[in-house]
Formats: sequence, structure tokens, C-alpha cells
Amino acid sequence: MWRLLFSLQLFSLHVMSQHRSLRGASTIAAKRNVLKRFERVELLKKRGQWKEDRKVIGLPKTKPEA
Repeated sequence: MWRLLFSLQLFSLHVMSQHRSLRGASTIAAKRNVLKRFERVELLKKRGQWKEDRKVIGLPKTKPEA
């Protein structure tokens, strides 16, 4: 019995920490650098650079609004 308790104590001392990139989405509230395709189309429409006959593949690079 004492061996089991001793091994449990050793196990509890060696708990690994979690890397900050693997934490939940609720802690990640930073501004994203990359826009999804539909967001890029909306941004181009807002800027007046979108033509309706244009294809959604091969869009120009856009920076998100600050």
C-alpha cells in the first residue's frame, strides 16, 4: 500500500506543463494575420476593388483592417 502512495506522489510531482500554442481558443484573442477567402472578397468589395465576373481563386493579397 505504501508503495502505491509513494508512486502516486512521485507522479503528481512530474506533471508536464502545456505549451502556450496548444491552449484553448478562448485564450487566443490576438488579431489574425491571414484572412479567409470570403473575408478577402468582402474586404475587396468594401474597397471597391472587386468585379463581379472575377474568380475567387487567385485573389490579390490583402491586409486586414487595423
